[in-house]
Amino acid sequence: MDMAQYSSFESLDIRVGTILQAEVFKEVRKPAYKLTIDFGKEIGELKSSAQLTQLHSIDDLVDRQVLAVVNFAPKQIANFISQCLVLGVYSKEGVVLLSTERPCENGDKIG
Repeated sequence: MDMAQYSSFESLDIRVGTILQAEVFKEVRKPAYKLTIDFGKEIGELKSSAQLTQLHSIDDLVDRQVLAVVNFAPKQIANFISQCLVLGVYSKEGVVLLSTERPCENGDKIG
């Protein structure tokens, strides 16, 4: 296992956000959703592509709080610009979303 420096973790801006909208991302090879996530006043709304279709329906995702890296450079996926990376665990059943144990303010920072 390669060891990372703590400074690598410190460079990530991981925030709590609430999914406002989810829709099927039809233009990609692997099943995914397009998400719009509210990260509060400081950051605002960001969009993300996430391969969550095995364990999560659109109805399951809307109004759900998630954790995401908000300071990666935007990435083009098909005809869509993903502005943040929603965090999850690759389990045998599919991607399990990472979230907080209780409700938090949108934009709260992990650290």
